[in-house]
Amino acid sequence: MDRTVPAGAALLLAFVYETETSLTPPECYEVIYGHRQDRLSKPLTRMTVDEVIAAQRNWSRRHRSSAAGAPQFIRKTLMGLKEELGLRGSQIFDANLQDRLAYHLLIRRGYHQFVNGEIDRTEFGRRLAGEWASFPVLDATRGAKRQVRRGESYYAGDGLNKQLVSPEEVEAVLDKVYALANTKAHKPEPRPQPEGKPEPVAKSKRFWTWLLTGIGAPFAALGDLHPAAQITIVVLIAGFAIYAISSMPAVRKKLGLAS
Repeated sequence: MDRTVPAGAALLLAFVYETETSLTPPECYEVIYGHRQDRLSKPLTRMTVDEVIAAQRNWSRRHRSSAAGAPQFIRKTLMGLKEELGLRGSQIFDANLQDRLAYHLLIRRGYHQFVNGEIDRTEFGRRLAGEWASFPVLDATRGAKRQVRRGESYYAGDGLNKQLVSPEEVEAVLDKVYALANTKAHKPEPRPQPEGKPEPVAKSKRFWTWLLTGIGAPFAALGDLHPAAQITIVVLIAGFAIYAISSMPAVRKKLGLAS
Protein backbone atom coordinates (compact mmCIF):
# COMPACT_ATOMS: atom_id res chain seq x y z
CA MET A 1 0.00 0.00 0.00
CA ASP A 2 1.28 3.45 -0.89
CA ARG A 3 2.79 5.10 2.19
CA THR A 4 0.72 8.27 1.75
CA VAL A 5 -2.51 6.35 2.45
CA PRO A 6 -3.50 6.55 6.16
CA ALA A 7 -3.75 3.30 8.12
CA GLY A 8 -7.56 3.34 8.38
CA ALA A 9 -8.00 4.00 4.68
CA ALA A 10 -5.39 1.35 3.83
CA LEU A 11 -7.35 -1.23 5.84
CA LEU A 12 -10.55 -0.35 4.01
CA LEU A 13 -8.90 -0.38 0.59
CA ALA A 14 -7.37 -3.80 1.23
CA PHE A 15 -10.91 -5.04 1.89
CA VAL A 16 -12.17 -3.33 -1.28
CA TYR A 17 -9.42 -4.87 -3.39
CA GLU A 18 -10.02 -8.41 -2.21
CA THR A 19 -13.79 -8.04 -2.53
CA GLU A 20 -13.60 -6.59 -6.04
CA THR A 21 -10.90 -8.88 -7.46
CA SER A 22 -10.89 -11.96 -5.18
CA LEU A 23 -7.12 -11.44 -4.99
CA THR A 24 -4.65 -9.77 -2.67
CA PRO A 25 -1.54 -7.69 -3.48
CA PRO A 26 0.34 -7.76 -5.71
CA GLU A 27 -1.89 -9.83 -8.05
CA CYS A 28 -4.97 -7.68 -7.47
CA TYR A 29 -3.34 -4.68 -9.17
CA GLU A 30 -3.19 -6.53 -12.50
CA VAL A 31 -6.87 -7.48 -12.71
CA ILE A 32 -9.32 -6.35 -15.37
CA TYR A 33 -13.01 -7.22 -15.41
CA GLY A 34 -13.66 -10.93 -15.75
CA HIS A 35 -10.02 -11.76 -14.92
CA ARG A 36 -9.08 -11.48 -18.58
CA GLN A 37 -5.75 -9.79 -17.82
CA ASP A 38 -3.87 -12.73 -19.37
CA ARG A 39 -5.07 -11.45 -22.75
CA LEU A 40 -3.35 -8.09 -22.39
CA SER A 41 -0.25 -7.34 -24.45
CA LYS A 42 1.56 -6.26 -21.29
CA PRO A 43 0.75 -6.22 -17.57
CA LEU A 44 -1.67 -3.54 -16.42
CA THR A 45 0.85 -2.12 -13.93
CA ARG A 46 3.29 -1.43 -16.76
CA MET A 47 0.77 0.47 -18.86
CA THR A 48 0.44 4.25 -18.76
CA VAL A 49 -2.74 5.95 -17.64
CA ASP A 50 -3.52 6.91 -21.23
CA GLU A 51 -2.90 3.36 -22.43
CA VAL A 52 -5.33 2.00 -19.86
CA ILE A 53 -8.00 4.55 -20.76
CA ALA A 54 -7.61 3.79 -24.45
CA ALA A 55 -7.79 0.03 -23.87
CA GLN A 56 -10.85 0.35 -21.64
CA ARG A 57 -12.95 1.42 -24.59
CA ASN A 58 -12.47 -2.00 -26.15
CA TRP A 59 -12.98 -3.83 -22.86
CA SER A 60 -16.37 -2.19 -22.46
CA ARG A 61 -17.45 -3.48 -25.87
CA ARG A 62 -16.09 -6.99 -25.40
CA HIS A 63 -16.66 -7.64 -21.70
CA ARG A 64 -19.51 -5.25 -20.80
CA SER A 65 -17.26 -3.53 -18.26
CA SER A 66 -14.06 -1.52 -18.38
CA ALA A 67 -13.11 -2.14 -14.72
CA ALA A 68 -9.34 -2.17 -14.21
CA GLY A 69 -6.87 -2.52 -11.38
CA ALA A 70 -7.27 -3.44 -7.73
CA PRO A 71 -9.98 -0.79 -7.18
CA GLN A 72 -11.65 -1.80 -10.50
CA PHE A 73 -11.75 1.70 -11.96
CA ILE A 74 -14.23 1.99 -14.81
CA ARG A 75 -13.19 4.15 -17.76
CA LYS A 76 -15.41 7.09 -16.82
CA THR A 77 -14.04 7.13 -13.28
CA LEU A 78 -10.41 6.95 -14.39
CA MET A 79 -10.89 9.72 -16.94
CA GLY A 80 -12.54 11.86 -14.25
CA LEU A 81 -9.66 11.28 -11.84
CA LYS A 82 -7.13 12.17 -14.51
CA GLU A 83 -8.85 15.50 -15.16
CA GLU A 84 -9.59 16.29 -11.52
CA LEU A 85 -6.11 15.51 -10.23
CA GLY A 86 -4.19 16.69 -13.26
CA LEU A 87 -2.60 13.32 -13.94
CA ARG A 88 -0.11 13.01 -16.75
CA GLY A 89 -1.19 10.46 -19.29
CA SER A 90 2.36 9.13 -19.28
CA GLN A 91 2.20 8.12 -15.61
CA ILE A 92 2.52 4.39 -15.03
CA PHE A 93 -0.62 2.73 -13.72
CA ASP A 94 1.32 0.91 -11.02
CA ALA A 95 0.23 -0.26 -7.57
CA ASN A 96 1.13 2.97 -5.77
CA LEU A 97 -0.76 5.14 -8.23
CA GLN A 98 -3.79 2.85 -7.98
CA ASP A 99 -3.65 3.16 -4.18
CA ARG A 100 -3.52 6.94 -4.28
CA LEU A 101 -6.37 7.17 -6.76
CA ALA A 102 -8.48 4.71 -4.75
CA TYR A 103 -7.85 6.74 -1.60
CA HIS A 104 -9.12 9.80 -3.45
CA LEU A 105 -12.32 7.90 -4.21
CA LEU A 106 -12.70 7.17 -0.50
CA ILE A 107 -12.33 10.87 0.23
CA ARG A 108 -14.94 11.68 -2.41
CA ARG A 109 -17.32 9.26 -0.75
CA GLY A 110 -16.90 10.78 2.70
CA TYR A 111 -14.01 8.96 4.35
CA HIS A 112 -12.98 11.99 6.40
CA GLN A 113 -16.55 12.75 7.41
CA PHE A 114 -16.96 9.16 8.57
CA VAL A 115 -13.80 8.94 10.69
CA ASN A 116 -14.55 12.40 12.12
CA GLY A 117 -18.04 11.28 13.17
CA GLU A 118 -19.88 13.61 10.79
CA ILE A 119 -21.71 10.78 9.00
CA ASP A 120 -22.62 7.39 10.43
CA ARG A 121 -21.58 3.92 9.33
CA THR A 122 -24.80 3.30 7.41
CA GLU A 123 -24.47 6.46 5.35
CA PHE A 124 -20.81 5.84 4.58
CA GLY A 125 -21.68 2.27 3.63
CA ARG A 126 -24.31 3.56 1.19
CA ARG A 127 -21.76 5.87 -0.40
CA LEU A 128 -19.21 3.07 -0.71
CA ALA A 129 -21.85 0.85 -2.34
CA GLY A 130 -22.34 3.60 -4.88
CA GLU A 131 -18.63 3.45 -5.73
CA TRP A 132 -18.09 -0.31 -5.60
CA ALA A 133 -20.95 -2.47 -6.85
CA SER A 134 -19.69 -5.50 -4.92
CA PHE A 135 -20.54 -3.72 -1.65
CA PRO A 136 -24.08 -4.02 -0.27
CA VAL A 137 -26.07 -1.14 1.14
CA LEU A 138 -26.41 -1.29 4.93
CA ASP A 139 -30.04 -0.21 4.99
CA ALA A 140 -32.95 0.03 2.55
CA THR A 141 -32.41 2.88 0.12
CA ARG A 142 -33.06 4.04 -3.41
CA GLY A 143 -30.44 2.41 -5.65
CA ALA A 144 -29.26 3.19 -9.16
CA LYS A 145 -32.10 1.22 -10.79
CA ARG A 146 -34.70 0.60 -8.12
CA GLN A 147 -35.38 0.49 -4.39
CA VAL A 148 -32.89 -1.92 -2.80
CA ARG A 149 -32.98 -3.75 0.51
CA ARG A 150 -30.24 -4.03 3.11
CA GLY A 151 -27.63 -6.45 1.78
CA GLU A 152 -28.29 -5.79 -1.91
CA SER A 153 -25.94 -4.07 -4.31
CA TYR A 154 -26.66 -0.42 -4.92
CA TYR A 155 -26.74 -1.39 -8.61
CA ALA A 156 -29.10 -4.35 -8.19
CA GLY A 157 -31.32 -4.69 -11.23
CA ASP A 158 -28.78 -3.58 -13.83
CA GLY A 159 -28.20 -7.15 -14.98
CA LEU A 160 -24.46 -6.91 -14.39
CA ASN A 161 -23.54 -6.21 -10.77
CA LYS A 162 -24.27 -7.91 -7.48
CA GLN A 163 -23.02 -7.73 -3.92
CA LEU A 164 -20.13 -10.04 -3.03
CA VAL A 165 -19.96 -9.57 0.74
CA SER A 166 -22.52 -9.36 3.51
CA PRO A 167 -23.52 -6.13 5.21
CA GLU A 168 -22.24 -7.58 8.49
CA GLU A 169 -18.76 -7.99 6.99
CA VAL A 170 -18.77 -4.41 5.76
CA GLU A 171 -19.94 -3.12 9.13
CA ALA A 172 -17.21 -5.06 10.94
CA VAL A 173 -14.53 -3.58 8.67
CA LEU A 174 -15.90 -0.06 9.00
CA ASP A 175 -15.85 -0.37 12.78
CA LYS A 176 -12.17 -1.35 12.60
CA VAL A 177 -11.45 1.50 10.21
CA TYR A 178 -13.12 4.01 12.52
CA ALA A 179 -11.27 2.71 15.58
CA LEU A 180 -7.92 2.69 13.78
CA ALA A 181 -8.38 6.19 12.38
CA ASN A 182 -9.25 7.52 15.81
CA THR A 183 -6.45 5.87 17.73
CA LYS A 184 -3.77 8.40 18.57
CA ALA A 185 -0.35 7.19 17.63
CA HIS A 186 1.76 6.45 20.70
CA LYS A 187 4.43 9.06 21.02
CA PRO A 188 7.59 7.82 22.71
CA GLU A 189 8.70 9.74 25.75
CA PRO A 190 11.39 12.23 24.82
CA ARG A 191 14.80 10.95 25.76
CA PRO A 192 16.59 13.16 28.26
CA GLN A 193 19.51 14.86 26.62
CA PRO A 194 22.81 13.97 28.26
CA GLU A 195 24.25 16.91 30.10
CA GLY A 196 27.44 18.19 28.62
CA LYS A 197 30.50 18.06 30.82
CA PRO A 198 31.05 21.42 32.47
CA GLU A 199 33.99 23.36 31.18
CA PRO A 200 36.99 23.12 33.51
CA VAL A 201 37.17 26.23 35.69
CA ALA A 202 40.79 26.86 34.72
CA LYS A 203 39.76 27.08 31.02
CA SER A 204 36.82 29.42 31.60
CA LYS A 205 37.20 32.90 30.13
CA ARG A 206 34.68 34.12 32.67
CA PHE A 207 36.80 32.82 35.53
CA TRP A 208 39.98 34.53 34.35
CA THR A 209 38.18 37.76 33.48
CA TRP A 210 36.79 38.15 36.97
CA LEU A 211 39.93 36.88 38.69
CA LEU A 212 42.15 39.41 36.90
CA THR A 213 39.55 42.08 37.52
CA GLY A 214 39.50 41.25 41.19
CA ILE A 215 43.31 41.40 41.38
CA GLY A 216 44.10 44.19 38.93
CA ALA A 217 41.32 46.65 39.59
CA PRO A 218 42.35 47.46 43.16
CA PHE A 219 45.82 48.45 41.95
CA ALA A 220 44.27 50.58 39.23
CA ALA A 221 42.13 52.23 41.87
CA LEU A 222 45.18 53.19 43.94
CA GLY A 223 46.23 56.71 43.16
CA ASP A 224 45.54 60.09 44.55
CA LEU A 225 42.27 58.98 46.17
CA HIS A 226 41.77 59.25 49.90
CA PRO A 227 42.82 55.95 51.61
CA ALA A 228 39.26 55.38 52.87
CA ALA A 229 37.87 55.71 49.32
CA GLN A 230 40.57 53.37 48.04
CA ILE A 231 39.61 50.71 50.59
CA THR A 232 35.92 51.05 49.72
CA ILE A 233 36.60 50.61 46.00
CA VAL A 234 38.84 47.61 46.61
CA VAL A 235 36.20 45.92 48.76
CA LEU A 236 33.42 46.53 46.21
CA ILE A 237 35.44 45.26 43.22
CA ALA A 238 36.71 42.23 45.09
CA GLY A 239 33.18 41.45 46.26
CA PHE A 240 31.80 41.52 42.73
CA ALA A 241 34.64 39.31 41.49
CA ILE A 242 34.08 36.75 44.25
CA TYR A 243 30.32 36.69 43.56
CA ALA A 244 30.80 36.26 39.79
CA ILE A 245 33.29 33.43 40.20
CA SER A 246 31.28 31.63 42.87
CA SER A 247 28.11 31.77 40.73
CA MET A 248 29.74 29.67 38.00
CA PRO A 249 28.12 26.15 37.91
CA ALA A 250 31.45 24.36 38.05
CA VAL A 251 32.61 26.42 41.05
CA ARG A 252 29.31 25.97 42.87
CA LYS A 253 29.61 22.23 42.33
CA LYS A 254 33.12 22.21 43.72
CA LEU A 255 31.91 24.16 46.76
CA GLY A 256 28.98 21.79 47.27
CA LEU A 257 26.45 24.53 46.53
CA ALA A 258 24.93 23.02 43.36
CA SER A 259 21.51 21.39 43.73
